[in-house]
Amino acid sequence: MTDLKPVFTVSELNEYVDLLLSHDPHMGELTVTGEISAFKRHTSGHLYFTLKDDAASVRCVMFRPNALRLSFFPKDGMSVRIEGRAGLFGRDGTFQVYAERMEKTGDGALYQKFLALREELRRRGWFDEAGKKPIPFLPRAVGVVTSGTGAAIEDIRNVIARRFPNMSIVLYPVAVQGEKAAGEIASAIRQADRERRCDVLIVGRGGGSLEDLWAFNEEVVVAAVHDCGLPVISAVGHEIDFSLTDFAADLRAPTPSAAAELAVPELGKLVDRLSQSRDRLRSALLHGVERKKDRLELLIRRRGGLAAEQRLQQEQQRLDQCRDALEEGIERRLQKLQDGLITVKAQLKAADPLGALDRGFALVYDGKNDIVRRADETDVGEGLTLRFRDGRVRADVTGKDMYEKE
Repeated sequence: MTDLKPVFTVSELNEYVDLLLSHDPHMGELTVTGEISAFKRHTSGHLYFTLKDDAASVRCVMFRPNALRLSFFPKDGMSVRIEGRAGLFGRDGTFQVYAERMEKTGDGALYQKFLALREELRRRGWFDEAGKKPIPFLPRAVGVVTSGTGAAIEDIRNVIARRFPNMSIVLYPVAVQGEKAAGEIASAIRQADRERRCDVLIVGRGGGSLEDLWAFNEEVVVAAVHDCGLPVISAVGHEIDFSLTDFAADLRAPTPSAAAELAVPELGKLVDRLSQSRDRLRSALLHGVERKKDRLELLIRRRGGLAAEQRLQQEQQRLDQCRDALEEGIERRLQKLQDGLITVKAQLKAADPLGALDRGFALVYDGKNDIVRRADETDVGEGLTLRFRDGRVRADVTGKDMYEKE
């Protein structure tokens, strides 16, 4: 007996389902209400977002011509009503709603929670400008509380290396989203405050939805930032993202890269400013000496006489000696400042924990991303990560030879 059931390719199946949806009267013109999440405005002008309620979510897209007709700017946490049609995106078989119109109906529950907590913490005085600490001009080291594997820490490292080579970075790796994130972030901030291995602390992560960034709105994290004795730079998300940590921190940066720029100066510009200051000081001192010399000559001419002429010559000689002494003093002082700067650069380079990697050494991490310092901290079969200056290598422990303790 011949089997008459149709056999579809994946593309044909997706096209068929999309065709069914387009001919369904309820799916061709539908209205859906929900809360916006994971909102993104593409460079093309199209809007991509998820519409959700307490039990489910659906992906949505609004193309640029329809987006240009909106009278407001959609954002995460906003409650809206959209009109459009349902369809299937054939490339990956994703069910989604093609929004043609959108109407704002209110702010979502999570955003309302954000506003309520922000107002409560403002009443407590946690955001007062009077309590903000200044960011040090030239820190010994920069602390960073963020994911140890995310793009944020790589951006921070690259910017600091470019602006001030060999500046020490102390990383406190944490989860930046999920149930454990808030506790880990708050604990890391308190640890950095106790250890005082750095002079300024960057707290943040890359961009995401309101839900993704929520750990930085938790009261326990905001409290840790508010109570921290170290100056804190908040760098949560992108420029349009705001968190309660931003308000409690001593300085808010729009991105992690911008936070790195605010944390350290440019070494090249420091050297240029020192040279300019030296030139201005020499010019000011020499100008002052010349003015006094001119006034003395004028006084002597008014009084006249050979004795006065001799005194003038003596005073001129003394002025020349003073000028020479001033120039020598200026040079010695500037040389001392330059030597100090060279010493600081050498100390920073010597203190660089990654400097040894250039000499053939490597850092060994276990599966928890903790540094392994002794062979007895490893087990046969355990996976390790070896960090070199130019990358990481994964390895497994296949055997151990222990040395006798001396």
